[in-house]
Amino acid sequence: MKKMIGVILVGVLVGCSSSPSEQEKDSNPTINQTNEQQVLATNLKVPWDIVKFEDDFFISERGGDLVKVEGEGNKTPMQLQLQEDIVEVGEGGLLGFIVAPDFTSTKGAYLYHTYVDGGKRLNRVIKVKLENDTWVEQKVLLDQIPGERIHNGGRLEIGPDEKLYVSTGDAANKSSAQDLNSLSGKILRMNLDGTIPGDNPFENSYVYSYGHRNPQGMTWSEDGTMYAAEHGSTAHDEINIIEAGKNYGWPVIQGDEQKEGMETPLFHSGDDTWAPSALAYRDGKLYAAGLRGEQIREFNVDSMESTIYLSGVGRVRDILFANGNMYFITNNTDGRGNPQPEDDKLIKLPLEDNEGA
Repeated sequence: MKKMIGVILVGVLVGCSSSPSEQEKDSNPTINQTNEQQVLATNLKVPWDIVKFEDDFFISERGGDLVKVEGEGNKTPMQLQLQEDIVEVGEGGLLGFIVAPDFTSTKGAYLYHTYVDGGKRLNRVIKVKLENDTWVEQKVLLDQIPGERIHNGGRLEIGPDEKLYVSTGDAANKSSAQDLNSLSGKILRMNLDGTIPGDNPFENSYVYSYGHRNPQGMTWSEDGTMYAAEHGSTAHDEINIIEAGKNYGWPVIQGDEQKEGMETPLFHSGDDTWAPSALAYRDGKLYAAGLRGEQIREFNVDSMESTIYLSGVGRVRDILFANGNMYFITNNTDGRGNPQPEDDKLIKLPLEDNEGA
């Protein structure tokens, strides 16, 4: 399991709505700049996911590369030996990556990537093993996940239950999010060997929750509560509490809209756009990496307040907490944001309380 910002307060109680005047809070927020940011790696190419193991980082890049960053910044490209070519199309490519809980002994990891089969764009989840400096495919856990130029989801996380969770987008097919026979627009759950857990909410199905547009961030609190971040339509980005078998409404409802049998988000962005990618939890707060929002946003789940924690670095794709620090990667080279700066970075931000997370 892996897994702060602007002026508008958009924390919304479930089923409640706040007017724009009520949403304004803290017109001069304190951005966490008291500790100096340290750049650990530069010239990353559309980085997508960060994994930290001991003193090293593994970073997936959407074009199909994995990069190892050792210690204080020595960057080494790593080879991939896969049975299917990684295809970077729009938002697709090499996306989620996470090492196995027993990585020390097995050198195993999990990877999510886009490929083409029979002329169709698809996504798959595979098991790989590190052999010297090469990641070698070992097993296909799940393939034929619908893909497109947009809405591929792509995050992998291992939950406190030691199950592998996979976020998938609707692949530009809205109705698929409500179709329990489709793998798109879902959060999927599987055993680490790729089999379907017996306690999944739908019989003989990987589907854990559905009605999602393009979920990308997943995290858990100490008590096991699961949260996910999701890209909305015409703004209305969401932070949800995820429960087994629940329907999160896309494309039927969004924002504060309600319908029987569908879940309303814990937070949403209203008419603003965060484009939240990764999501991390620490000390009663959630932190979302914002792409179009170009920020890391903090959500206090007790006070139901949302504020900007960090801004000024451009688009942010992934974040994690470790060893008393926040680590994050920028995503300014994906062709979607401000072209300056011209490269992407892995950045370390020491936390003020200097406690591990």
